Amino acid sequence: MDAEAIFRELQKRHPKWTLAVDAAAIDPWIEVAPEGILDACRTLRDEPGLVFDMLHCISGVDYLAAADRKDAGSGPRVEVLYHLSSMIHRHRIVLRVRLPRWKDDVPGELPELASVSGVWRTADWHEREVYDLVGVRFLGHPDPRRILCPDDWQGHPLRKDYEVPDEYHGIRVK
Repeated sequence: MDAEAIFRELQKRHPKWTLAVDAAAIDPWIEVAPEGILDACRTLRDEPGLVFDMLHCISGVDYLAAADRKDAGSGPRVEVLYHLSSMIHRHRIVLRVRLPRWKDDVPGELPELASVSGVWRTADWHEREVYDLVGVRFLGHPDPRRILCPDDWQGHPLRKDYEVPDEYHGIRVK
């Protein structure tokens, strides 16, 4: 099944949350509204014609400057990308979710998104990595601790406005 057909199947079930598709991209993607990510993922996993039984990875990207993307008019944001495959049907898709850089436009308040770790267990570590490095809080995650940085690390190193500290526990970092 190609990206357009997957988009149509998803849009039939979730028309408010299935926003766009780019079937011509190197990795074809479907954009899903943040409030629909959990239901969309369950549908993709459970529908017999779809059966996306494998989550390869989840990544987060910070688009601070308008020039960071072709669709510059959409402003600064964070995107979360889910790379999925169906081993049975041999098709794949990327889900894309756009979030504001800060929850309620309050600097320092991390954006939030529902955890899909209950849909695919492998999401557990990937969501922790996106939280740790990009600063997206996954609601309902069973273990929302940092995974790469120490627990007391300040900030999220893959944010474009991140400033590396001069030292950490008396050790010079820069």
